[in-house]
Amino acid sequence: MLPKTTNSATASAPAWRVRDGWHYGLLGLPLAFCALPLYVWMPNLYARQWGVSLAALGALLLGVRLLDAVIDPLLGRLSDRLYARGLHTVQRMGAAAAVLLAVGFAAIFMPWPERPDTLLWWAGFWLVVTYAAYSALSIAHQSWGAMLGGNALYRSQVVAWREGLGLVGVLLAAVTPALLGVPALLLLLVLGLMLGCWGWQRAPKPQRAPESVPAYESVQPVAAHNQGALWQPWQHPMFRRLLGVYVLNGIASAIPATLVLFFVQDRLQGSENLQSVALGLYFLAGALSMPLWLRLVGHLGLARSWRLGMLLSVVVFLGASQLGAGDSLWFLLVCALSGLALGSDLALPGALLAGVIANAGDRGRLEGAYFGWWNFATKLNLALAAGLALPLLSWLGYVPGARGAEATAMLSAAYCLLPCALKALAALALHILIIQPSTREPSP
Repeated sequence: MLPKTTNSATASAPAWRVRDGWHYGLLGLPLAFCALPLYVWMPNLYARQWGVSLAALGALLLGVRLLDAVIDPLLGRLSDRLYARGLHTVQRMGAAAAVLLAVGFAAIFMPWPERPDTLLWWAGFWLVVTYAAYSALSIAHQSWGAMLGGNALYRSQVVAWREGLGLVGVLLAAVTPALLGVPALLLLLVLGLMLGCWGWQRAPKPQRAPESVPAYESVQPVAAHNQGALWQPWQHPMFRRLLGVYVLNGIASAIPATLVLFFVQDRLQGSENLQSVALGLYFLAGALSMPLWLRLVGHLGLARSWRLGMLLSVVVFLGASQLGAGDSLWFLLVCALSGLALGSDLALPGALLAGVIANAGDRGRLEGAYFGWWNFATKLNLALAAGLALPLLSWLGYVPGARGAEATAMLSAAYCLLPCALKALAALALHILIIQPSTREPSP
C-alpha cells in the first residue's frame, strides 16, 4: 500500500523555486543527451553503417547491459558511503565520472577499428566504461534529489525539473547528429556536463541535522555501512511492488525505443529527416507535458496519474500498428501523443520512489541503495529489449532494409503490439498492487 506521509521533514519542505530547478535539474540534460545516442542511435549505426550483424550486436548489448545492471546496486551502495563522508565528496566523484563518461562516449561514436568483429570488441569495452560512469553519476544525482524530501507535489517538482531538462537534452541529441555531425554531439556533451556539474554545486542541499552534521552522517555507522544495507530496500513490500510495476512498464517502453529507427526506415519508409523530426517531436511533447502531469498529481495523486499515462500509451500504439509506408504525418501524431504519455513515465515513478524511501525511514542515508536497484531495473529493461527483440526479429527473417510485407508486419508487431500488451499489464499491476491498497490508507 502507499505509505503515509507523516514525516515531519517531509511536511516542512520549503517551496521549490525556479532557480532551484535549474541548478539541480541541469545535470539531467547531458545525462539524457548521451543516453539517446547510446540506446537508440548506436545499435542502428553499428548494424546499418558498419555492418555488424543484428544477432551479434544484440548479444553484445544484452551482455553489456546486464553487466551494467548488475553493478548498479553496488554503485548505489558506494554512493551512500560517499554521502556519509560529505556532499563535496559526492560531487568530486561526480566530476570524475563526467570526465570518464565523455571519453567513453567519444570512443563509441568515433571508433578506431573498421572490421566488424574488431569493432564489436571495441564497442563492448567502451560501453562498459561509459555505462559505469553514467550510472555512478546518475545514481548520485538522483539520490541528492530524493534526499530533499517533501510531499507528493514537491517530490514531483524535483523529479520533473530533472527529467524535463533531460528531455531538452534528448531533443538536442535527436537533431544534432543529422544537422551538425558526431563531433558536435561530443562537444555539446562536454559543455553540458560542465554546466551540469556547475549547477549541481549550487543546487539546494539535503537537510542537515540540528548540529550541522548531515542527517545521513547522524545515523549509527553500523546501520550506514553494514552489508545488509545493500539489500535493505527489499525488506519493504511497497518498494517490491513499485519496482515490479516499474519493470513491466519499463520493458514496454524500452522495446519501441530500441526499434523505432528500424520502424521508421523500413515500415514507414521514411527519410532521415523524418527520423529526426519524429524523435524531436516525441521528446518535445514529453517536456511540454510535465506541467500537465504535475497539475494532475494535485487532483488524482501520483499513482492514478501514472496509470492514466500508461493507458494513453496503449491507445496510441494500437493506432501506430495500423501505419504503413507513406504514413509519415500520422506517425508524427503518434509521436506527439506517445510523448505526452512519456511525461508521466519520467516525472511520476521517481516521485513515488522518493516517498517510499522517506516513509520507510531511510531518507538521508540509503537513497543510493534504492536508486541502485531502481537503475538496475531500468538497465535490465533495456538489456532485455535489445537482447531479445533484435535477435527475435533476426530469427523471424527481418534484416535492416527489408521492406517485404511479412518482414515489416513482424517489425510492426514487435514495435507496437508487444509494448501495448506489456503496458496494459503494467497498468493492471499498478491498479492492483498500489492504487487499490491505497484506498485503505492515505497516499503521498
